[in-house]
Amino acid sequence: MGWFGTAGDGSGDPSRYVVSIRRAEDGRTVGAGFVLGGDTVLTCAHVVNAALDRPMLEPRPPGPGEVAVEVREDGGGAVRYPGRVAHWIAPRSSAGGPVPPQDDEWLGDLAVLRVDGPPGGLPAGPRVTAMASGQRVDAWHGTGAAATFARLTVHGPGGSRAYLDGAPTGMAVGPGYSGGPLWCASEQAVVGLVVARFMPPRSPGTGAPLPYSPQQMVRRSWGVPWQRVEDELRPLGLPAGPVAEAPDADDPALLLLVEAIEDAFPSASSRVAGAQRLARACGVAPGSDVTPPTPEEFAVFLLSHPRALAALAGNLRRGAPHDADRVLAAGGLAPTPRLLSPQEHTALRKHLSTMEPAVLARFPEAVRAALPHLAAMPGGDTAAALLDRLEALPGDGRASGGERRVPALLRVMEYVGALCPGARRAELRLWADGVATRLGIERAALGERRADAQEWVGSLRARAARVRVLVQVTPAGQSRHRLRIWCDEGAGPRQVSTDSVRSYSAPDAAGEVLRVLDSLTPPAQDERPPLVEVLVDRAGLNLPIDEWTARDPEALVPGVLGVEFPLVVHCPELLRRHGRFMAHWRSRWDRLDSGKTFVVSEAMDRDTIYSRLVNQLDTVRVCVDVPPGPRDGIVQTCLALGIPVVVWDRGRDGAAHTVRHMAKVATREMPDGVRDYRAGAKASPPDYPGRPVLAWADADRTVPRLHLTEPQESA
Repeated sequence: MGWFGTAGDGSGDPSRYVVSIRRAEDGRTVGAGFVLGGDTVLTCAHVVNAALDRPMLEPRPPGPGEVAVEVREDGGGAVRYPGRVAHWIAPRSSAGGPVPPQDDEWLGDLAVLRVDGPPGGLPAGPRVTAMASGQRVDAWHGTGAAATFARLTVHGPGGSRAYLDGAPTGMAVGPGYSGGPLWCASEQAVVGLVVARFMPPRSPGTGAPLPYSPQQMVRRSWGVPWQRVEDELRPLGLPAGPVAEAPDADDPALLLLVEAIEDAFPSASSRVAGAQRLARACGVAPGSDVTPPTPEEFAVFLLSHPRALAALAGNLRRGAPHDADRVLAAGGLAPTPRLLSPQEHTALRKHLSTMEPAVLARFPEAVRAALPHLAAMPGGDTAAALLDRLEALPGDGRASGGERRVPALLRVMEYVGALCPGARRAELRLWADGVATRLGIERAALGERRADAQEWVGSLRARAARVRVLVQVTPAGQSRHRLRIWCDEGAGPRQVSTDSVRSYSAPDAAGEVLRVLDSLTPPAQDERPPLVEVLVDRAGLNLPIDEWTARDPEALVPGVLGVEFPLVVHCPELLRRHGRFMAHWRSRWDRLDSGKTFVVSEAMDRDTIYSRLVNQLDTVRVCVDVPPGPRDGIVQTCLALGIPVVVWDRGRDGAAHTVRHMAKVATREMPDGVRDYRAGAKASPPDYPGRPVLAWADADRTVPRLHLTEPQESA
């Protein structure tokens, strides 16, 4: 370990790197993990499921549930902190679906927890390196007790898993070891995570363990090699370990930082004082009180610890602003340094953890408004998942001369703050002012973005969000369907159905949806009926849900869903199938009131549609006037390309009539236009021969995270 105490070298007892994952309710240890970064812990997803009393291999993200995380400190004690899932890599079968109960092996199964730790960050985690066959490794129970170590040998660490054979004496891997680090003494580093053990065979009839046989597997478990962990974390924009690899000696950023440090700290005493202050800010152990780190060692730390460079710039800003600018400019050439200092990052996460749920639900909406040309970001749409990605994005383009650009994260937080009530808005603005000052951003530049955010909120109030009911429809056998229902009065979806097992006939399903619609109280100033948004997979796009009719003998009216309410379909599966078109979808939606309509005739095939639409971002709506045979492929192509509004006719006789009729309706009024058509068809079928379907993908409204295949519980 050098002057700056960073990633552990394993000297002493490496079991101190084991983080205990506990059940929040009773504090029972359910598994282990280890520190990944200054405020993040890596563990297995199924360990989080156990901590939250969910089925072990439940693939759905757990939401904002709190997990107790106990971290060992360098002095020997342990401190418990609350943690929440920031990134979720669900357990999955090799085919990508839920894990069947009988399977002993699976993919994924990782979770990154954001921990509300001390301002300087969590204690430093271990070094990490690649796993190799033949390595001798140790694993510990989640309690971290030194006596619980299990001595293992690595076999076959290719691909997504490695097999771990235990020594015939000593501890064996068992419950509570999952998620824990696999420590290799020869490498002085963690080389992977424990996932599961293989159990002795059981009788297929009774399920009881079979009598022992020498042919049975003994003390074999399996884990995830570190190189596979890196592959899973890389798309999330996460660092591969607690501290990045040291830069090369000829790295331009390193050379510039060495010069900047020599100028900023010309004497040994000033370098000692500056390094000690930086170490305290980053939560690492400082070195000698007399001998300073060399400029090269100082610079290496700045390029290895993700928040050290931001912390140093903050320390320099008041007394030596020119040196702060030099440090930031050099750091901009390297991939590791993050935007925020440890204290700024901790403060922001505290703001987010106590923010009103209604505002948090609109976080993705604020991101899209603040960064309109940004494609969908990996890692999910929650605030915690977006935070890492936003930090890595550059500033916007509205800067001139030597003026520093406003980073994307600051712009987003101005938009989020504009959604908050007065006191919370003031807190976020003070936080943003502090970050901007530390970065050397002109007050007028941030003020301009703040004005943009206020203007956006004003436009939202002027265009009140329509009340909507979201209905996920999945097949459940012959002419039967399962439903999940959410209501959204403008603050984001809230689930109102809890029974995902019961199946419905079409009339019963219509009755259930109408029951929810009857329970709503629309705003007094809004006379529009709620929008019914039906969430389907690609096979369900032509379900006649708008024709479903509630059959209640005591009712005075029939209750046809698509006649009483504007009913549209939405297919997240197709919309998100190709991430490269997500930015096109958002750009097209922004042009909804001024964009063009494209009519598909019989003479066009799917390749022609692709070539015509792929880069025509001013095309916001497509009307499909083709026979049923090629129609579905064309519709799906349009949706996958990010066309937000697609209308077609599911029947055989009325396609041309539907297209002609809907051509008279403004794009934003299409849901109500389709409802009017369906009402006309109910009253006078010869005059309205069509059966229109409207696919409607609103980029300004949040859609709940869906699982189109019902998850199975795993043992």
